[in-house]
Amino acid sequence: MYSNETIKEVTRTDFDKAFQKALFSRILSRIKGQNNTLLSFHEVMKYVKVKNEAYRGLQCVKINEIVGSEGRYNDFNKEFLPKRRNLRQRWERVDEAHYQEKILPPIKLYKLGGVYFVRDGNHRVSVSKEQRREFIDAEVIEIKTDIVIQPDMTREDLLQIVIEHENKAFLEITRLDELRDVSDLHFSFPGRFDDILSHIHGHQYYLGIDSGKQITFNEAMLSWYDNLFMPIINEIKSENLLTRFPGRTESDLYVWIIRHWDDLKKKYGEDIQIKDAVKSYNKKFGQNPVVLAFQKIKSIFIRG
Repeated sequence: MYSNETIKEVTRTDFDKAFQKALFSRILSRIKGQNNTLLSFHEVMKYVKVKNEAYRGLQCVKINEIVGSEGRYNDFNKEFLPKRRNLRQRWERVDEAHYQEKILPPIKLYKLGGVYFVRDGNHRVSVSKEQRREFIDAEVIEIKTDIVIQPDMTREDLLQIVIEHENKAFLEITRLDELRDVSDLHFSFPGRFDDILSHIHGHQYYLGIDSGKQITFNEAMLSWYDNLFMPIINEIKSENLLTRFPGRTESDLYVWIIRHWDDLKKKYGEDIQIKDAVKSYNKKFGQNPVVLAFQKIKSIFIRG
């Protein structure tokens, strides 16, 4: 058993090492252009559709399957290394308990998509990882969803998985890919396929009013695709808008331009054409190509 003075010295050293590793990891991640942030439970919950929730009780959980936090995702990096010096006091107290062989209460976790997020006990997870422990006792609440999350996923990986899942679900509902070319229908951010379904239903409503008859969903969907979606997509391509909106897709811009078009019509009247809306959106929100080129060169030098 260590003496109290020895333990205090050792825990100070342990925290310093962990903090320095976090600092080095942050620098290395920036050089490599990688994301080393801890996943935010609440952000993930915004993107997934929950089926049900159940209390699973006390379990022995693999520490390397804990990938995020409910409230402390800015305090620790992806490896649960401490990013802030003000974490020292609490972190060292937990570390002291380890050297004193004290049994700490179980941490509290959410299980989501096959991995875990910390509700309470972030410091205990951090110290346990530094002490190279493989397992930790935890009270677990499981949240069921169709999304499967791998322990090594970054935020960007997760977003891509969610988008692919939403795309698949949309096509299963609509069968649009069996009737039209959907190669232009893809997004850079989750939640957009719900917008598309809303657009189709809105189009269905107005077609019914104009025609004086009931319009089926399929009729409305094809009319929306042929007379609204593709004309805007073609205009976006014609104006070469993606060069002014890096990292976005034509479909992203379609959603935003539709909203902008509605705003313009409310302000200036119903005579505003699609071409006018596209050019107006580009002028108002598009980034300057010269500035973008400078930023790209700057990022290359920083990474190099």
